[in-house]
Amino acid sequence: MIALAVTLVILVFARDVARSAHGAITSQRSENRSFAGLANALIVQENNFDVRLARLLRSGSTLTRPVFDARLNQLDQQLTYWSTTADLLRRPKLAHDVNDEIADLTDTRVDDYEAIIARIARSLALPAPSPSVGNETLAGPAQSLMATGLTWNKDRFALRHEPGQVRLDELTLSSAKLFAESGVANLTASSSLAVVRGIGIAAVSVVPAPLPARKGVLLLPPVTQIKIGVSVVNTGFVEQEVTLQVTMKPSNGPLPEQRRTYHVVLAPLQSYAFVHQEIDVVPSERAVLDLRISGASASANLTRSKSYRVELSPPGALPPS
Repeated sequence: MIALAVTLVILVFARDVARSAHGAITSQRSENRSFAGLANALIVQENNFDVRLARLLRSGSTLTRPVFDARLNQLDQQLTYWSTTADLLRRPKLAHDVNDEIADLTDTRVDDYEAIIARIARSLALPAPSPSVGNETLAGPAQSLMATGLTWNKDRFALRHEPGQVRLDELTLSSAKLFAESGVANLTASSSLAVVRGIGIAAVSVVPAPLPARKGVLLLPPVTQIKIGVSVVNTGFVEQEVTLQVTMKPSNGPLPEQRRTYHVVLAPLQSYAFVHQEIDVVPSERAVLDLRISGASASANLTRSKSYRVELSPPGALPPS
């Protein structure tokens, strides 16, 4: 009876241990397979990114600057999602620390890709991504990308013999190899990606509105102050510093020469209106108003300077009805 009781206890204990072990294996299998699904989805994204970046490095020289900039910016915006996905892969803890490994490698690869994209943008003087994007301290981002890719391709078999027997995809290295070999030489040699600067004065406004007069003459009513507004345009796909100088030089009257200088940085292909600036005048004054912008050469069909003769009506003069 005692032997029978002991045997029953051992059998029950063994059954519970077996059930517990089976439950643990089932749970581990589920965790491994869930991890593999998320990890492979991330790797697919990275490999698609690799293909697109390699294509941009090879054939981007045929694109215009706006199109190239848009595609480079699209690639850059993908990188932030990788880090978020990689952080989600850290839990639960898996065998061989494979989940921490892919998360750490992904963070490193994000920094490397950001450094490459930033170098491309700076070499072509592109406005996007921001010049602050990317680690300036990374001496060899392409070499780092190849090293992390080879590390993962060697360690991706870590879960092959664990519960679930999952297969993890390998990382491709085409853009890293291409950048390591030729950098941005193909892009900087392209005429379609070269910086072409151009600025011009698009419009001038005067308050109060000038009276009818011959071309180049601003005939104004007898006021003591006028306001000048100047609209300038950047015709190049590149950020452009522009300086506007407004000079009012009287030839008669009590007022001295007046000079105003203004600065602005124009975004690519954008215009900017300098708000109306106040200039003191007196009735019957005669003067020359010079408007000049500097920072780049004049673009086609636009000029960097305009000059007007300013004539103010005498006191008490009324505008024509």
